[in-house]
Amino acid sequence: MTQILIFGDSITYGAFDKKGGWVERLKEKLMGKDILVYNLGVSGDTTIDLLDRFENETRARYDNDTTLILEIGINDSYHSDITPEMFENNIQELIKKAKKYSKKIVFLGLTPVDESKTNPLPWNKNAFYKNNKIQKYSNIIKEVCKRNSIHFIEISNNFAKTDYKALLHDGLHPNTKGHEKVFEIVSKDLNKLIE
Repeated sequence: MTQILIFGDSITYGAFDKKGGWVERLKEKLMGKDILVYNLGVSGDTTIDLLDRFENETRARYDNDTTLILEIGINDSYHSDITPEMFENNIQELIKKAKKYSKKIVFLGLTPVDESKTNPLPWNKNAFYKNNKIQKYSNIIKEVCKRNSIHFIEISNNFAKTDYKALLHDGLHPNTKGHEKVFEIVSKDLNKLIE
């Protein structure tokens, strides 16, 4: 059976959305097509965390027809100890691991934030999410994907075409409309890969 494993952080998990986030919407859309969708988003995850669990999670669910989607990096952007060079290496290593299990690999770009609410975060005064750094890390993902012929879905530019701050719950996580927007972008692009 065809399946899609979606890895990431709290945005992937669907935090702050009553409908379960963009992954849940994708799961609902594909349910009638005999495609299993697994949400493997873990709140707070960085590329370091994902590298640590990626193979075990994938191996446990592996099937011959597996698509791997990774939405990771926004938490890396605020960790001063995860440099751009380290982040690039981590993305490359994730691709290397993913290629062991599938030829269908997709990375998502990162979502922008409302800096008036994330600089610093209300719940962590030592955490700063800034759009210029988020975009830098998103560009790294895009470039590494290009070098490796991996499919990349642009999110940030699509958000920027709208009043993206209205798509955010707390300045960082998408709200219901934000998750709907991510779902629309991913769903439209994914149709080319899985159908």
